[in-house]
Amino acid sequence: MTRTASSTGVLASLSSFFRRAPRRVEGDEQDLFDDEFQRKLEYLALVSRRVFSGRLRAERRTKKSGSGVEFADHRDYQPGDDFRTLDWNVYQRFGRLLVRLYEEEEDLAIYLILDTSGSMAFKSDRGAAGTKLAYAKKIVAALAYVGLANLDRVSIVTTSDRILERMPETRGKARIFKTFRFLRSVGAEGTTHLGDAMKTFVAQHKRRGLAVLVSDLYDPQGFERGINVLRYNKFDAFVVHVVDPADARPKLQGDVLVYDCETGDEREVTVTAKVLDRFGAAYAEYLAGVERFCSSRQVPYVTASVDVPFDELILRVFRRGGFLR
Repeated sequence: MTRTASSTGVLASLSSFFRRAPRRVEGDEQDLFDDEFQRKLEYLALVSRRVFSGRLRAERRTKKSGSGVEFADHRDYQPGDDFRTLDWNVYQRFGRLLVRLYEEEEDLAIYLILDTSGSMAFKSDRGAAGTKLAYAKKIVAALAYVGLANLDRVSIVTTSDRILERMPETRGKARIFKTFRFLRSVGAEGTTHLGDAMKTFVAQHKRRGLAVLVSDLYDPQGFERGINVLRYNKFDAFVVHVVDPADARPKLQGDVLVYDCETGDEREVTVTAKVLDRFGAAYAEYLAGVERFCSSRQVPYVTASVDVPFDELILRVFRRGGFLR
Protein backbone atom coordinates (compact mmCIF):
# COMPACT_ATOMS: atom_id res chain seq x y z
CA MET A 1 0.00 0.00 0.00
CA THR A 2 1.28 3.43 -0.94
CA ARG A 3 1.17 6.33 1.49
CA THR A 4 0.48 9.72 -0.06
CA ALA A 5 -0.77 13.17 0.94
CA SER A 6 -3.58 15.48 -0.04
CA SER A 7 -4.44 19.15 0.10
CA THR A 8 -7.09 20.17 2.61
CA GLY A 9 -10.80 19.77 1.92
CA VAL A 10 -12.09 21.72 -1.02
CA LEU A 11 -13.88 19.03 -2.97
CA ALA A 12 -16.30 17.90 -0.26
CA SER A 13 -15.93 14.12 0.13
CA LEU A 14 -13.06 14.12 -2.35
CA SER A 15 -11.18 16.77 -0.44
CA SER A 16 -8.59 14.53 1.22
CA PHE A 17 -7.57 12.52 -1.83
CA PHE A 18 -4.65 12.08 -4.11
CA ARG A 19 -1.63 14.15 -3.27
CA ARG A 20 1.87 12.88 -2.91
CA ALA A 21 3.90 13.69 0.16
CA PRO A 22 5.35 17.19 0.03
CA ARG A 23 8.76 17.37 -1.58
CA ARG A 24 10.79 20.22 -0.17
CA VAL A 25 13.68 21.04 -2.47
CA GLU A 26 16.81 22.42 -0.84
CA GLY A 27 17.35 25.92 -2.14
CA ASP A 28 13.94 25.95 -3.76
CA GLU A 29 13.39 29.59 -2.82
CA GLN A 30 16.96 30.91 -2.64
CA ASP A 31 16.79 32.73 -5.96
CA LEU A 32 13.16 33.85 -5.91
CA PHE A 33 14.07 37.53 -6.03
CA ASP A 34 17.23 37.49 -8.14
CA ASP A 35 18.38 40.18 -10.60
CA GLU A 36 16.26 38.79 -13.43
CA PHE A 37 13.19 38.85 -11.20
CA GLN A 38 13.87 42.47 -10.26
CA ARG A 39 14.29 43.48 -13.91
CA LYS A 40 10.89 41.99 -14.64
CA LEU A 41 9.42 43.94 -11.74
CA GLU A 42 10.61 47.20 -13.25
CA TYR A 43 9.03 46.29 -16.57
CA LEU A 44 5.75 45.48 -14.83
CA ALA A 45 5.87 48.79 -12.99
CA LEU A 46 6.30 50.62 -16.31
CA VAL A 47 3.33 48.77 -17.78
CA SER A 48 1.24 49.58 -14.72
CA ARG A 49 1.96 53.29 -15.10
CA ARG A 50 0.53 53.23 -18.61
CA VAL A 51 -2.61 51.52 -17.34
CA PHE A 52 -2.74 53.76 -14.29
CA SER A 53 -2.17 57.06 -16.11
CA GLY A 54 -5.10 59.41 -15.71
CA ARG A 55 -6.96 57.25 -13.21
CA LEU A 56 -5.87 58.89 -9.99
CA ARG A 57 -8.50 61.62 -9.84
CA ALA A 58 -11.18 59.49 -11.43
CA GLU A 59 -10.95 56.36 -9.28
CA ARG A 60 -9.21 57.21 -6.02
CA ARG A 61 -11.78 59.47 -4.45
CA THR A 62 -13.12 58.88 -0.98
CA LYS A 63 -16.26 60.15 0.71
CA LYS A 64 -14.08 62.05 3.12
CA SER A 65 -14.44 65.78 2.51
CA GLY A 66 -11.30 67.71 1.79
CA SER A 67 -9.49 69.73 -0.84
CA GLY A 68 -9.96 67.55 -3.89
CA VAL A 69 -11.40 68.61 -7.22
CA GLU A 70 -14.64 66.58 -7.33
CA PHE A 71 -17.72 68.23 -5.82
CA ALA A 72 -19.34 66.15 -3.07
CA ASP A 73 -21.98 68.19 -1.19
CA HIS A 74 -22.91 71.47 0.50
CA ARG A 75 -23.06 72.48 4.15
CA ASP A 76 -24.14 75.67 5.88
CA TYR A 77 -21.58 78.43 6.19
CA GLN A 78 -20.01 78.78 9.63
CA PRO A 79 -18.03 81.77 10.93
CA GLY A 80 -14.38 81.31 10.06
CA ASP A 81 -14.95 79.33 6.83
CA ASP A 82 -12.92 80.43 3.82
CA PHE A 83 -15.06 82.76 1.68
CA ARG A 84 -13.54 81.17 -1.43
CA THR A 85 -15.46 77.96 -0.67
CA LEU A 86 -18.86 79.67 -0.74
CA ASP A 87 -21.20 78.70 -3.56
CA TRP A 88 -22.21 82.12 -4.87
CA ASN A 89 -24.57 80.66 -7.46
CA VAL A 90 -26.65 79.12 -4.67
CA TYR A 91 -26.58 82.43 -2.77
CA GLN A 92 -27.83 84.35 -5.81
CA ARG A 93 -30.68 81.89 -6.39
CA PHE A 94 -31.76 81.06 -2.84
CA GLY A 95 -30.11 83.65 -0.58
CA ARG A 96 -28.34 80.95 1.46
CA LEU A 97 -24.66 80.86 2.32
CA LEU A 98 -23.49 77.33 1.59
CA VAL A 99 -19.96 75.97 1.50
CA ARG A 100 -18.97 73.60 -1.28
CA LEU A 101 -17.43 70.29 -0.12
CA TYR A 102 -15.12 68.18 -2.26
CA GLU A 103 -14.08 64.56 -2.24
CA GLU A 104 -10.60 64.18 -0.89
CA GLU A 105 -8.05 62.11 -2.78
CA GLU A 106 -6.13 59.49 -0.85
CA ASP A 107 -3.39 57.08 -1.68
CA LEU A 108 -4.71 53.54 -1.88
CA ALA A 109 -4.18 51.08 0.97
CA ILE A 110 -3.20 47.70 -0.50
CA TYR A 111 -3.30 44.63 1.73
CA LEU A 112 -1.66 41.53 0.27
CA ILE A 113 -2.96 38.47 2.13
CA LEU A 114 -0.75 35.43 1.55
CA ASP A 115 -2.01 31.94 2.40
CA THR A 116 0.83 30.06 4.10
CA SER A 117 -1.08 26.97 5.20
CA GLY A 118 0.39 23.48 4.79
CA SER A 119 -1.19 22.83 1.40
CA MET A 120 0.87 25.65 -0.11
CA ALA A 121 4.09 23.68 0.57
CA PHE A 122 3.61 21.16 -2.22
CA LYS A 123 5.91 21.04 -5.20
CA SER A 124 4.23 20.25 -8.49
CA ASP A 125 4.53 16.69 -9.78
CA ARG A 126 5.19 18.27 -13.17
CA GLY A 127 8.41 19.85 -12.01
CA ALA A 128 7.19 23.43 -12.24
CA ALA A 129 9.24 26.16 -10.61
CA GLY A 130 9.01 25.36 -6.92
CA THR A 131 6.10 25.07 -4.55
CA LYS A 132 2.79 26.86 -4.74
CA LEU A 133 4.05 29.06 -1.92
CA ALA A 134 7.17 30.02 -3.88
CA TYR A 135 5.01 31.00 -6.84
CA ALA A 136 2.62 32.91 -4.57
CA LYS A 137 5.55 34.82 -3.04
CA LYS A 138 6.58 36.03 -6.49
CA ILE A 139 3.05 37.19 -7.16
CA VAL A 140 2.89 39.05 -3.85
CA ALA A 141 6.31 40.64 -4.41
CA ALA A 142 5.32 41.79 -7.90
CA LEU A 143 2.00 43.27 -6.78
CA ALA A 144 3.71 44.95 -3.84
CA TYR A 145 6.29 46.51 -6.16
CA VAL A 146 3.63 47.87 -8.50
CA GLY A 147 1.75 49.34 -5.55
CA LEU A 148 4.90 50.86 -4.05
CA ALA A 149 5.94 52.30 -7.42
CA ASN A 150 2.53 54.00 -7.67
CA LEU A 151 3.01 55.48 -4.17
CA ASP A 152 0.34 53.34 -2.56
CA ARG A 153 0.59 52.13 1.01
CA VAL A 154 1.32 48.41 0.97
CA SER A 155 1.26 45.85 3.77
CA ILE A 156 1.46 42.06 3.75
CA VAL A 157 -0.11 39.55 6.10
CA THR A 158 0.29 35.77 6.15
CA THR A 159 -2.52 33.48 7.16
CA SER A 160 -3.59 29.90 7.79
CA ASP A 161 -6.43 29.46 10.30
CA ARG A 162 -5.38 32.80 11.80
CA ILE A 163 -3.22 35.81 11.02
CA LEU A 164 0.39 34.70 11.45
CA GLU A 165 2.78 37.49 10.51
CA ARG A 166 2.46 41.04 9.26
CA MET A 167 4.72 43.38 7.33
CA PRO A 168 3.66 46.85 8.50
CA GLU A 169 2.38 49.39 6.02
CA THR A 170 5.12 50.88 3.87
CA ARG A 171 5.39 53.20 0.91
CA GLY A 172 7.90 53.99 -1.84
CA LYS A 173 9.61 51.84 -4.44
CA ALA A 174 12.81 51.46 -2.44
CA ARG A 175 10.87 49.53 0.20
CA ILE A 176 10.66 46.50 -2.07
CA PHE A 177 13.78 45.07 -0.41
CA LYS A 178 11.93 45.11 2.90
CA THR A 179 9.23 43.11 1.15
CA PHE A 180 11.79 40.60 -0.14
CA ARG A 181 13.21 40.09 3.36
CA PHE A 182 9.75 39.54 4.81
CA LEU A 183 8.71 37.03 2.14
CA ARG A 184 11.96 35.05 2.37
CA SER A 185 11.26 34.37 6.04
CA VAL A 186 7.78 32.95 5.42
CA GLY A 187 7.17 29.18 5.46
CA ALA A 188 4.10 27.01 4.98
CA GLU A 189 2.43 25.22 7.88
CA GLY A 190 -0.88 24.82 9.67
CA THR A 191 -4.49 24.35 8.64
CA THR A 192 -6.68 26.66 6.56
CA HIS A 193 -9.63 28.61 7.92
CA LEU A 194 -10.01 31.79 5.89
CA GLY A 195 -13.21 32.82 7.67
CA ASP A 196 -11.61 33.07 11.11
CA ALA A 197 -8.41 34.58 9.75
CA MET A 198 -10.23 37.30 7.83
CA LYS A 199 -12.33 38.20 10.87
CA THR A 200 -9.09 38.91 12.70
CA PHE A 201 -7.73 40.78 9.70
CA VAL A 202 -10.66 43.20 9.45
CA ALA A 203 -10.58 43.79 13.21
CA GLN A 204 -6.89 44.73 13.03
CA HIS A 205 -7.13 46.95 9.95
CA LYS A 206 -9.59 49.80 10.36
CA ARG A 207 -8.48 51.60 7.23
CA ARG A 208 -10.36 50.08 4.33
CA GLY A 209 -8.68 49.42 1.01
CA LEU A 210 -7.84 46.78 -1.55
CA ALA A 211 -7.44 43.29 -0.02
CA VAL A 212 -5.74 40.86 -2.41
CA LEU A 213 -6.10 37.25 -1.27
CA VAL A 214 -3.39 34.98 -2.75
CA SER A 215 -4.33 31.41 -1.88
CA ASP A 216 -5.02 27.92 -3.19
CA LEU A 217 -8.40 28.27 -1.39
CA TYR A 218 -8.16 24.77 0.08
CA ASP A 219 -10.42 25.54 3.03
CA PRO A 220 -12.53 22.70 4.49
CA GLN A 221 -14.95 25.29 5.92
CA GLY A 222 -15.47 26.84 2.50
CA PHE A 223 -13.39 29.51 0.78
CA GLU A 224 -16.52 31.67 0.48
CA ARG A 225 -16.51 32.65 4.14
CA GLY A 226 -13.20 34.46 4.06
CA ILE A 227 -14.04 36.39 0.91
CA ASN A 228 -17.43 37.36 2.31
CA VAL A 229 -15.87 38.68 5.52
CA LEU A 230 -13.78 41.07 3.42
CA ARG A 231 -16.78 42.12 1.34
CA TYR A 232 -19.13 42.67 4.28
CA ASN A 233 -16.51 44.84 6.01
CA LYS A 234 -16.18 47.16 3.00
CA PHE A 235 -12.80 45.97 1.74
CA ASP A 236 -12.36 45.73 -2.02
CA ALA A 237 -11.61 42.01 -2.32
CA PHE A 238 -9.46 40.65 -5.15
CA VAL A 239 -8.77 36.91 -5.41
CA VAL A 240 -5.63 35.41 -6.95
CA HIS A 241 -6.26 31.66 -6.95
CA VAL A 242 -2.98 29.68 -6.97
CA VAL A 243 -3.52 26.34 -8.70
CA ASP A 244 -1.30 23.45 -9.75
CA PRO A 245 -2.60 21.60 -12.85
CA ALA A 246 -1.11 18.41 -11.40
CA ASP A 247 -3.78 18.55 -8.68
CA ALA A 248 -6.44 17.64 -11.24
CA ARG A 249 -5.00 14.21 -12.02
CA PRO A 250 -2.47 12.83 -9.53
CA LYS A 251 -0.08 10.15 -10.73
CA LEU A 252 -1.52 7.40 -8.55
CA GLN A 253 -2.96 3.95 -9.10
CA GLY A 254 -3.99 0.90 -7.11
CA ASP A 255 -4.47 0.78 -3.34
CA VAL A 256 -3.10 3.85 -1.61
CA LEU A 257 -3.33 5.40 1.83
CA VAL A 258 -3.97 9.11 1.40
CA TYR A 259 -3.61 11.65 4.17
CA ASP A 260 -4.46 15.28 4.61
CA CYS A 261 -1.27 17.30 4.73
CA GLU A 262 -2.80 19.89 7.07
CA THR A 263 -4.82 17.79 9.52
CA GLY A 264 -3.13 14.38 9.21
CA ASP A 265 -6.44 12.58 8.56
CA GLU A 266 -6.00 9.33 6.61
CA ARG A 267 -8.14 7.26 4.25
CA GLU A 268 -7.59 4.08 2.24
CA VAL A 269 -8.49 4.48 -1.42
CA THR A 270 -8.38 2.26 -4.49
CA VAL A 271 -7.37 4.46 -7.41
CA THR A 272 -8.57 3.44 -10.87
CA ALA A 273 -8.74 5.31 -14.16
CA LYS A 274 -12.47 5.85 -13.61
CA VAL A 275 -11.86 7.28 -10.13
CA LEU A 276 -9.25 9.66 -11.53
CA ASP A 277 -11.67 10.77 -14.24
CA ARG A 278 -14.34 11.49 -11.65
CA PHE A 279 -11.83 13.33 -9.49
CA GLY A 280 -10.67 15.42 -12.44
CA ALA A 281 -14.28 16.33 -13.25
CA ALA A 282 -14.93 17.29 -9.62
CA TYR A 283 -11.79 19.40 -9.56
CA ALA A 284 -12.82 21.22 -12.76
CA GLU A 285 -16.25 21.89 -11.27
CA TYR A 286 -14.62 23.22 -8.12
CA LEU A 287 -12.54 25.71 -10.14
CA ALA A 288 -15.61 26.76 -12.09
CA GLY A 289 -17.52 27.17 -8.83
CA VAL A 290 -14.88 29.51 -7.41
CA GLU A 291 -15.02 31.65 -10.53
CA ARG A 292 -18.83 31.69 -10.49
CA PHE A 293 -18.88 32.74 -6.85
CA CYS A 294 -16.48 35.63 -7.43
CA SER A 295 -18.20 36.73 -10.64
CA SER A 296 -21.66 36.74 -9.08
CA ARG A 297 -20.38 38.98 -6.28
CA GLN A 298 -18.31 41.23 -8.52
CA VAL A 299 -15.04 40.18 -6.91
CA PRO A 300 -12.14 40.36 -9.39
CA TYR A 301 -10.72 36.84 -9.80
CA VAL A 302 -7.61 35.53 -11.53
CA THR A 303 -6.49 31.90 -11.76
CA ALA A 304 -2.75 31.72 -11.11
CA SER A 305 -1.43 28.45 -12.51
CA VAL A 306 2.09 27.58 -11.39
CA ASP A 307 2.82 26.68 -15.03
CA VAL A 308 2.41 30.33 -16.08
CA PRO A 309 5.42 32.69 -15.72
CA PHE A 310 4.72 35.09 -12.88
CA ASP A 311 5.17 38.22 -15.01
CA GLU A 312 2.58 36.96 -17.50
CA LEU A 313 0.24 36.31 -14.59
CA ILE A 314 0.69 39.87 -13.30
CA LEU A 315 -0.21 41.22 -16.73
CA ARG A 316 -3.40 39.15 -16.53
CA VAL A 317 -4.14 40.82 -13.21
CA PHE A 318 -3.78 44.23 -14.89
CA ARG A 319 -6.04 43.19 -17.76
CA ARG A 320 -8.63 41.82 -15.33
CA GLY A 321 -8.92 45.21 -13.68
CA GLY A 322 -9.59 45.99 -10.04
CA PHE A 323 -5.98 46.14 -8.84
CA LEU A 324 -4.88 49.46 -10.33
CA ARG A 325 -7.37 51.94 -8.89
